[in-house]
Amino acid sequence: MPRILWYMLAAIDLLAAIAPTCAAAGATEPDGPSEAGGRGATVVRVAEFNVQDVRTPDLLNREHPRLKQIAGVLQRIRPNVVLISEIAYDAPGAPGVEADQEPGQNGQRLADNFLAVPQEPDLKPLRYRAFMAPVNTGMPSGFDLNNDGTVTARFPAPNPNGPMGTPGAQSAAGRAYAGDCWGFGTFPGQYGMALLVDERLEILEDQVRTFRLLPWDYMPGAFLPPGPDGEGSWYDDDERALVRLSSKSHWDVPVRLPNGAVVHFLCSHPSPPAFDGPEKRNARRNHDEIRFWANYIEGSTYIVDDAGHPGSLEPGALFVILGDLNADPDEGSSFKDPIGTLLFSNPRINTSATPVADRAWPGLEADDTSTFGLRVDYVLPSKAIPVIRASVWRTGWRSIGRRRAVPSDHFPVWAELRIPAPGD
Repeated sequence: MPRILWYMLAAIDLLAAIAPTCAAAGATEPDGPSEAGGRGATVVRVAEFNVQDVRTPDLLNREHPRLKQIAGVLQRIRPNVVLISEIAYDAPGAPGVEADQEPGQNGQRLADNFLAVPQEPDLKPLRYRAFMAPVNTGMPSGFDLNNDGTVTARFPAPNPNGPMGTPGAQSAAGRAYAGDCWGFGTFPGQYGMALLVDERLEILEDQVRTFRLLPWDYMPGAFLPPGPDGEGSWYDDDERALVRLSSKSHWDVPVRLPNGAVVHFLCSHPSPPAFDGPEKRNARRNHDEIRFWANYIEGSTYIVDDAGHPGSLEPGALFVILGDLNADPDEGSSFKDPIGTLLFSNPRINTSATPVADRAWPGLEADDTSTFGLRVDYVLPSKAIPVIRASVWRTGWRSIGRRRAVPSDHFPVWAELRIPAPGD
């Protein structure tokens, strides 16, 4: 029997056994990571969801209308692993965070206060362990990184949320502060990330690597921006030695599955290739933030993690690249098409399955993952991991109050992956 046919039949048998149809949302509802039969493989559902600027005070309000809707959507998708993008890292002194409070708890707050609580009568709770780490967004650099002639090191109070829990609009003072931070954020920790992992899986926390501090200039051939006139450098010598590649961070989070396999979840949220001038400093940074993962899985030697350990991903390691990468392979304003040239062309990445939306949406193509009409969110496994199916979730987005409102400007993207056991 051909290998691909065997995989398809195993997947069909598995889904028939563990994933009854959830009629209310047109989705399936697996009980958790499951044996795929035959060779000890495990099937897991992996997702990425940019939840659009969720902040600490939001997560402390268990009745927050937008977060309840977000939780309801995830309770229908039921991922075993999900990267949440744009959830604030609760750094001490940030809005809603006491100075003596333990940082990095917002991911677990989302899990405990919302996902572990059924949001509708037909929904079941989800139970996760959360991984969070500091990010560069909203962290002052002490330099004039936006070259406006002023170093801004204090953030103003953010504007309050809208009546339905939508994030408050940025102020001019907030943007001036954000422009001089290591990554754009109007307060410390804004637009952070959290990796939520099914409590039946094991996060190998002593093996996690983060790359938040890696200088951009370490990357050979980095596309650092030129000066405003197209010559020289946007950054002076002192800035160039310290300015960071990651606008938020890059994480390698290894997770052990029930069959003993370890999967490295490679998480990031690059700067959007927009909101800059002719020097294209954001677009260039977006390119190189995406390039980092191509370099990391290929064994580049310039890479040093935040603990000072050099080296890339071990050859043969299983991985899944997860994130809102802020670049579309076919359209948009990305610089030199980093998705197409660096990821989709990489022989170590499985790009065989393009997630397709479960329903039409006015003005959007089937593979668009955002309401602004671009494919920017990704679940990209390594070549050794077959994709059973993948989708862009647009079903079940409900009205909040009297007006129709989606909970984010991004749709969740998910994929069911067949993870081989060690030695397969």
